[in-house]
Amino acid sequence: MSDVLQLVEARLLSALGEPDARAAVTFLGTDRIEVLRFSGGSGDGPADVTGGEDIVRYATLGMSDRPMTDPTAVVADPLRGPRAELVLSVRVGRVPGADLDKVLRPLAVFAASPQVEGLVVAPGNSLDLGEPLWPGAPFSSVLVAEPGGLVPDLELDAPREPVRFLPLLPMTPNEAAWKRVHGAAALRERWLRHGTDLRDPLREGVRLSD
Repeated sequence: MSDVLQLVEARLLSALGEPDARAAVTFLGTDRIEVLRFSGGSGDGPADVTGGEDIVRYATLGMSDRPMTDPTAVVADPLRGPRAELVLSVRVGRVPGADLDKVLRPLAVFAASPQVEGLVVAPGNSLDLGEPLWPGAPFSSVLVAEPGGLVPDLELDAPREPVRFLPLLPMTPNEAAWKRVHGAAALRERWLRHGTDLRDPLREGVRLSD
């Protein structure tokens, strides 16, 4: 494991506690991506409890080993460029754990997209899997949210940029289509206005017309 990933894992464990499961995925032509699961918490550990239900966190480990590079760049800079990992929070109890854990591979797919597709993943982006995030999920895509809440940014020695831990917010197909037209900020405002529980794995789409 590289020095960057050792620091990233330490930051995740410091913020979320010890993972209770982890899986590794390697795609052809890419580096290994791990996904760590943090669950069974008590409020300020690896998960929090709201309304009697735990929140399980899934976090990627491996995406930040290389900086993301603008696909139009002639030469990729091995040091400079944004670095990120992805974090998904889901309220457990409404979906069988075995089904929910199948989100591990989609998260690895999203984390590998900078290497596979040359994407620069940033807040406001949509990431689309093209199929349910887990069996029976009403979501096939996610909105990349702003970092800095759950897991603080990890500063690296210059000239390397900090590693940012980007929350993923699942979107229904209608929400994803609406976001493409109106933008990420408008969708977030609508979620907020209607009190949408974005961690509910079976939630219905927010009302998109007034």
